[in-house]
Amino acid sequence: MPLRETAPKLLPEQYEKNFAEIAPAMTKRQAAIEASRCLYCFDAPCTIACPTHIDVPAFIQKISTGNLRGSAREILSANILGHSCGRVCPTEVLCEGACVMHEKGELPIEIGRLQRYAVDHVLANHIQLFQPGAPNGKRVACIGSGPASLACAAELAKWGYEVTIFDRNEFPGGLNTYGIAAYKTRAADSIREVDLIRQLGVKFQQGVEIGRDVILETLEREFGAVFIGVGLGETWDLRLPGENLRGVFGAIEFIEKTKVQPLHEVEVGLRVACIGAGNTAIDVVTAARRLGAQTVNLIYRRGEPEMSAFAYEYQLAKQDGVTFHWHTQPVRVLGINGIVTGLECVRTRLGPPDEKGRRAAVPLPGTEFTLDVEMVVRAVGQKPVTEFLRSVKGLGLNENGTVKINENHQTGHAKFFAAGDCTNGGKEVVDAVAEGMAAARGLDEWLKWPRA
Repeated sequence: MPLRETAPKLLPEQYEKNFAEIAPAMTKRQAAIEASRCLYCFDAPCTIACPTHIDVPAFIQKISTGNLRGSAREILSANILGHSCGRVCPTEVLCEGACVMHEKGELPIEIGRLQRYAVDHVLANHIQLFQPGAPNGKRVACIGSGPASLACAAELAKWGYEVTIFDRNEFPGGLNTYGIAAYKTRAADSIREVDLIRQLGVKFQQGVEIGRDVILETLEREFGAVFIGVGLGETWDLRLPGENLRGVFGAIEFIEKTKVQPLHEVEVGLRVACIGAGNTAIDVVTAARRLGAQTVNLIYRRGEPEMSAFAYEYQLAKQDGVTFHWHTQPVRVLGINGIVTGLECVRTRLGPPDEKGRRAAVPLPGTEFTLDVEMVVRAVGQKPVTEFLRSVKGLGLNENGTVKINENHQTGHAKFFAAGDCTNGGKEVVDAVAEGMAAARGLDEWLKWPRA
């Protein structure tokens, strides 16, 4: 059953233009000029601001001397997913946000694009920078093939561990492959990056779901340790009347289509409403506009100052012509014959702050109105996918479903470690990488001692 009305199809070249990368690749000349601007600060606030602590002055200096191989090695030693992070990291609030050029009243060094320039060279020329370590006879299983697992696996492989990654999806890469807007990075970019981990001898078993195809007891028995990096799952439900109508989608479900289908095949309504105001919501509304939606509305029950999306993401959506409805709460999804025809909303005001300082949105009676839309997208956070872990004795889950870990990323069951979104509830790709690497160190420290 189709949507009531869909956006008109665009010309192929228009899709490519609309979904071209926000920050295009640098030319050799551009990279040289930009690298020459760096002051190579001895205290490097940019390095401190990076969760993986890439030595930014060192890699930029190598670019300035034409040593791209050495530059990429500097980056990837600290962050094996430096390729994708150079594209999707919120550099404006991390490394570039800490750049001392701000103090001089100048634009910050384009660290993200320079990082991408160096790593692209290595990937494009199939240069292998790292070798697996001498085998130490120990085996580790990783559940999930997203950023946390990839980072953990890469570190362990360098130290001589035999690592196997089990993942339920067709392709590896997790969030980078399936859950980040296509105008930031394409699925093919993520999959190409995975080859860096394969080069270290890490084995991948795709299309394998733990608990269905392989039971946890088997992993526990056959491997010295198990790393959990399953990320998060589908978008939370809104529990609104009409939510089951044709034309209501979860944010991740919608974004995934733009990553794994040809863009002209992605179904989008002529008029779209997205509920939420985080970075994922911005990905949704921007993608919808670029797919050809005529009108795209972002609905948020609080105000602009309370939105959690980064400022630069917000500016992007505004530039694309998204309409923002602040202090607006959805009431129910309207439909005819099972198909979405509109979204009923009500205006709100902010009540007094609670014990955490957060102010609740209070509906204002008599302010109801209806948006004429064919498509409603939920972008209100993702559900944990950790229920399958409840059978592991001693492994505890927090109230929100995330995995309980200690400072070494070890769970209540000594043989199981975890990191990434399944433990922190959802952060940036670079945070997952940093945590995956930290978990590898904790796991290595635990496994180096003989175990009965």
